[in-house]
Amino acid sequence: MEQVNIPEIVAGVLNKYPAERRNLLPILHDIQEKLGYLPIPAIEMVSGALGVFPVDLYGAATVFTRFRLYPPGRHQIKVCMGTACYLTGGEFALNSFERRLDIKVGETTQDREFSLEEAACLGCCSLAPVAQIDGLIEGSVTPTKVDGLLLPFNPPTSDS
Repeated sequence: MEQVNIPEIVAGVLNKYPAERRNLLPILHDIQEKLGYLPIPAIEMVSGALGVFPVDLYGAATVFTRFRLYPPGRHQIKVCMGTACYLTGGEFALNSFERRLDIKVGETTQDREFSLEEAACLGCCSLAPVAQIDGLIEGSVTPTKVDGLLLPFNPPTSDS
């Protein structure tokens, strides 16, 4: 796995913006785009550069669901919670992913294989409820379908 130089990346992002509090969200967005998440050292660097307490910066990062404070999993799962998906069982599908992966929304499995997120709308209402796995849309996701969707990522061993 490639080693990432967090201070170098954060410094590069900070150099693109005037050191003003109003640039906080664009800075966080750029850092996350480059690193995949907002690591603590990055938050501390931005805090120092903008003169914002780290706790305030952490608060800003956690209020917006698009920011993540942990590295994403190798496989990213998004479950739609738009109106059509919610009304046709999206919440049950989401709960099934949480149980099966033993994580909550916004978390990554310990082996960093899977991240689970809730999406406001994936734009596939006619297929509701919908999940997106690694960018591929899966329609009519029911609790019983969740294991089948995860099977290609966890093939059974010859011991089972």
